[in-house]
Amino acid sequence: MRAMVLAAQAPVASSPLRPAELPLPEPGPGEVRVRVRACAACRTDLHVIEGDLPPRRLPLVPGHQAVGVVEALGAGASRLRAGDRVGIAWLRSTCGRCRFCVAGRENLCEGSTYTGWTHDGGYAEQACVPEAFAYRIPPGFDDGEAAPLLCAGIIGYRALRRSCLARGGRLGLYGFGSSAHVAIQVAVSWGCAVYVVTRDAAHRKLALDLGARWAGGPGEAPPDRVDAAIIFAPAGELVPAALEALDAGGTLALAGIHMTDVPRLGYERHLFREKTLRSVTANTREDGEALLSEAAAIPIRPRVTRYALGDANRALQDLARDRVEGTAVLVVE
Repeated sequence: MRAMVLAAQAPVASSPLRPAELPLPEPGPGEVRVRVRACAACRTDLHVIEGDLPPRRLPLVPGHQAVGVVEALGAGASRLRAGDRVGIAWLRSTCGRCRFCVAGRENLCEGSTYTGWTHDGGYAEQACVPEAFAYRIPPGFDDGEAAPLLCAGIIGYRALRRSCLARGGRLGLYGFGSSAHVAIQVAVSWGCAVYVVTRDAAHRKLALDLGARWAGGPGEAPPDRVDAAIIFAPAGELVPAALEALDAGGTLALAGIHMTDVPRLGYERHLFREKTLRSVTANTREDGEALLSEAAAIPIRPRVTRYALGDANRALQDLARDRVEGTAVLVVE
């Protein structure tokens, strides 16, 4: 099968992914093999490829937002059938037995594994996944539109939940890439006023097109205090400004898997009046099912920029330079 392979972590500017012909993967017990039709690119892919996250496996096929059709079943797999359209997301497996798993917090499982980091992912014609961690894709989305929902959408949705945003509330978003452009559609459907701070003028325009009440650039403060805020950009220097923009009792959620160091905070200036600072770590399967259900009901319409599988390096370079509207999606013919 065709795949784009990372042999060694390196800057995406150096085009570190190489095309390769790999053996067809065989699904293990309880797994299914999926013929990939589309796989979205994500900032987490950048962190894996460039070394912000330590390598778990090399060589590696990256990618963790894959949509395709079940083609083969491993021993004992019975939940899915050949021909089912499914999605493969970041969280690939958990132990199912630890205190976090039994408490419904499997995203914190220390025995968890990840698509495109600990196991080969979706930058390929075929990929395997435990069937218990594959998502049925609702009708109404084509493969390219569905792909961003599997990480950008799910993480954005969990970040909304972690921010404690109430329906009709005021939300601040810092950074406006793939996750934020899905999260804003959920927030607007909840009747929320959304304020966006992002460095790119095209992203500010997209935010306004998607229903933001206001969009500003770096260093600008929202015109109103917000009840909740989410930082999607991997920039710790945004934390103090986002906390200052919170109203009393507000919550700031940090949605990235990697972030630069947070500057020193002042208690009265940034945290007093019962402000809350929370991080977001991966997702549970319940988050994924809830997001896909809500996405179909709203309906969410992800904006995608499509690339051929062989152009994965260019897609990642465009992503790193904020040259993608919405989400970069690799189309696997």
